[in-house]
Amino acid sequence: MSATDWYAHKSLENGVFWIQERFYESGNRANIWLIRGSHQDVVIDTGLGLRSLPEYINAKGLLGDDAKRKNPLLAIATHVHFDHSGGLHQFQQVGVHKAEVDALANGDNFETVTWLSDREIVEDPAPGWRARQYRVKAVTPTHILQEGDVINLGDRQLTVLHMPGHSRGSICLHDKESKMLFSGDVVYDGSMIDWLPYSRIGDYVRSCERLVEMVKKEEIDQVMPGHYNTFGSKRLHRLASNYIAGAGICHRASACVVKSIAGLALRASNSQSACL
Repeated sequence: MSATDWYAHKSLENGVFWIQERFYESGNRANIWLIRGSHQDVVIDTGLGLRSLPEYINAKGLLGDDAKRKNPLLAIATHVHFDHSGGLHQFQQVGVHKAEVDALANGDNFETVTWLSDREIVEDPAPGWRARQYRVKAVTPTHILQEGDVINLGDRQLTVLHMPGHSRGSICLHDKESKMLFSGDVVYDGSMIDWLPYSRIGDYVRSCERLVEMVKKEEIDQVMPGHYNTFGSKRLHRLASNYIAGAGICHRASACVVKSIAGLALRASNSQSACL
């Protein structure tokens, strides 16, 4: 299957493209965001990497032919989980938060929580492809990100906000001028996951408190999440507030149990994959 068949995209306002993997039918299917700037373009999250994302972007002419864009396309992962980081190795420039640099550079498929099944891939990307063979490929980041860093695209800037909880290196990217937040898996319009090996509920609560404060300060109008559909500031406030309210003792206890089980399952799954 070609890259042009594997992906599909929508053009949104303000130089933003929404890309998805057509044949990955799962709640884990991540949104891929392409943002055009006057001097630098950025991809936020890269999907599974089963077909070439750069090839698709070029074939569809999403970057145009503006000579001012001298820098290679920069791919940034909001965190290193497999559904967001699998395609990073396809890019010359790669950015990730400093807390997850080692996991990405070492190809740590435990921390990337690689968990993919054949039934989620409804059309094989290549003959004989099987999910058990899938691994996130190691890549050494060229951009090690931390809180407050600014990604300068020329006519727009994206500020890095470290928002741990879902993972230890989870970030959001905030376009302050347009009041647009690329939130990764910190928040999306669904059940927020806080029971993975490097999830921490206390961190997640503090990250959600920060999001609530940003809404109160009218710093966010639109959220471009890591999964599902976009939403506005009112919905963001409700999602973040609901998580804070629900993160009590009972929730923490049940999450701890699920976290232990998930960790064991991930280790077993990735140990088997490594032996194939």
